[in-house]
Amino acid sequence: MYRENLTGTGFWKSPRKAITLLGMSGSGKTTLASRLPRQTWFHYSGDYRIGTRYLDESILDNVKREAMQMPFLAELLRSDSIYLCHNISIHNLKPIASFLGMIGNPELGGLSVEEFKRRQGLHREAEIKAMLDVRGFIAKAHDTYGYPHFINDAGGSLCELDEPGVIEQLAEDTLILYLKPSDAMLNQIIERSLLEPKPMYYQDQFLDQVLPQYLAEQGLSTPEEIVPDDYFRWMFPRLVEHRLPRYQEIADRYGVVLDAERIDDIHGETEFLELICEALG
Repeated sequence: MYRENLTGTGFWKSPRKAITLLGMSGSGKTTLASRLPRQTWFHYSGDYRIGTRYLDESILDNVKREAMQMPFLAELLRSDSIYLCHNISIHNLKPIASFLGMIGNPELGGLSVEEFKRRQGLHREAEIKAMLDVRGFIAKAHDTYGYPHFINDAGGSLCELDEPGVIEQLAEDTLILYLKPSDAMLNQIIERSLLEPKPMYYQDQFLDQVLPQYLAEQGLSTPEEIVPDDYFRWMFPRLVEHRLPRYQEIADRYGVVLDAERIDDIHGETEFLELICEALG
């Protein structure tokens, strides 16, 4: 395991460093990765890999289905007069979110539970593959591109996978660094998400637990009556509560914890490495 017997001094002196950032979406993982020198750190985005490699076709098929509802675009697509592509980047993951969708009234853009779970399953498979790809990209980043260091900007749903071997392989190849939010920061993350609800991946078991509860509390008979954004606002704080102990368990077994609020103090590589060495002891 990468963490085993690793000291702060040993990490500082290591000529090749590899890190996996773990934590909630909004805790600063991408911001932190983007502050490291591009010349020496290879930035691997799990979400980018998911969208451009493993969900690429599914995302575009979803867009095409919507476009085919418009006769003008439908005719152009059928005749191969136009083509559609996404513009996913590390900082723009909206095509992935739009594909995942939300449960609810189809007239409000909602999905059936069956279709929602199907898309969630595709995302889970894609995320597993993207995380298992980290090992190969560490080698490629060094051997092909000449990067000495590697940072895996993992998605917030990494803790949801429960796939044997995934976390273990990441722990063998990288130091897992959990960006743990304070209560105040956690409230900010929740508030931002409630103001702008967005689709995300979570476990079927969690959905099967909270969906009947929501329907009962709201006096609804079927998921088709749900207003998607209203359901998200009710569900998201419960999802946060569900995820926090999972992050902590991974960090306790395989990694170290860094106060996410300290990211504001990091403006370059030196501050970043100093905080990690402090966490390692």
